[in-house]
Amino acid sequence: EVQLQASGGGLVQPGGSLRLSCTTSGFDFDDYVIAWFRQVPGKEREGVSCISERDTRSVNLDSVKGRFTISSDNAKNTVYLEMNRVKPEDTAVYYCAADDVPVCWGTGWVTAPWRSWGQGTQVTVSS
Repeated sequence: EVQLQASGGGLVQPGGSLRLSCTTSGFDFDDYVIAWFRQVPGKEREGVSCISERDTRSVNLDSVKGRFTISSDNAKNTVYLEMNRVKPEDTAVYYCAADDVPVCWGTGWVTAPWRSWGQGTQVTVSS
């Protein structure tokens, strides 16, 4: 059974940093693409960034380019989202997703039917 556990969210001041973790199990980590999405209540879910089994990375949101970095630790089956210089508009529930079908390139992965999702972790950016 594919399982994803997102963690690391919390309250952070504007300009601060936070690192989210997505710990996975139940599948061959080396064969999957992992992505981070975020959602604010009442708004559509946004694809943030993805990383592929071949370490290809894609960032979907212009607003986070240069501030957010996705990375993976294959030995720990974990994907991270390093969030720097956070802004109030980064406040959202962040979810990680996994699948072996999407291609982590361009923006097509954003609307792909991701089959496995973590439970989400709340990030609140506020002073």
